[in-house]
Amino acid sequence: MTATPPAVATEPRLRLRDGAAVYTAVDSHTEGMPTRVVTDGVGVLPGATMNERRLHVIEHLDGLRQLLMNEPRGHAAMSGAILQPPTRGDCDWGVVYIEVSGCLPMCGHGTIGVATVLVETGLVEVVEPVTTIRLDTPAGLVVARVAVSDGHADSVTLENVPSFVVRLDDVVEVPGLGRVPYSLAFGGNFYAMVALDDVDLPFDRDRQDDILAAGLAIMDAINTTAPPHHPTIDGVDHCHHVEFIAPGSDAVLSRHAMAIHPGWFDRSPCGTGTSARMAELWARGELALDTDFVNESFIGSRFVGRLVAETEIGGVPAVVPTITGRAWVTGSGTYVLDPTDPFPTGFAF
Repeated sequence: MTATPPAVATEPRLRLRDGAAVYTAVDSHTEGMPTRVVTDGVGVLPGATMNERRLHVIEHLDGLRQLLMNEPRGHAAMSGAILQPPTRGDCDWGVVYIEVSGCLPMCGHGTIGVATVLVETGLVEVVEPVTTIRLDTPAGLVVARVAVSDGHADSVTLENVPSFVVRLDDVVEVPGLGRVPYSLAFGGNFYAMVALDDVDLPFDRDRQDDILAAGLAIMDAINTTAPPHHPTIDGVDHCHHVEFIAPGSDAVLSRHAMAIHPGWFDRSPCGTGTSARMAELWARGELALDTDFVNESFIGSRFVGRLVAETEIGGVPAVVPTITGRAWVTGSGTYVLDPTDPFPTGFAF
């Protein structure tokens, strides 16, 4: 006689202890890089602007960031975004970006993930062939234009915040490396751009530990001797990214390894890093407006960027970049912090 298997519950019910915290999220990846889009459980963060909300998370809710990004719920290269009502009337949603390294003013791959999730979950009115979503970010207004077919997001083109160069062809003394040439630009975060040849390292994932160690040393040297400061955004005053440029890169196709504090690589081509790279190439006179620029990540995925306008920010010449890339929903989940959990902020390993 054949036993009948028990019915499988399609919607398991969690039995939660009193005092448990519960968060819901939709997970995605953008050209290889994860974005956990937190849709419920956080509530409305205090702050009259999205940057004030970011600073509130940094000062008062960093444990929440760690809980959702660190192991065992996340991992050493986890990234995410907390959806919020916007603080400005011309936007559809607000976003606070979180990752293992902290709370970012802007995140390009994360925004592509957010826009994709908003379309795939119906949290915005979906229009074909293009759904336009205006996002209130800590760095300013970002417009996401989502290419849609059959109700699904196929790709996203971001119009990013103004990007600009801080230093061109500077040199920093780095313990163990000596004098390292670099340029520094802002594309939503600050990026030091360093040629791999200048630190005698190959564009080779077998040497990722050496590249990462060099990147962390360069970040530390810049932040110790000459930290950057954004002219209009409070609390954006450090460099936590080093974009190591591969040999043969130019203003048509650039390949890079993006080392990030406190010790990981971006899997995606990095949207804000692509914006900073284009601002650097524009400042050199190598990249004109309305010209495609392809930026390739350490795993071979690509974004296509364009500079669409010249502007200024805080009196500094700047450009307005667009970034086109793709994201895919990978799952959805309910994340719980049980009051007896011995790791309420997770852990880094």
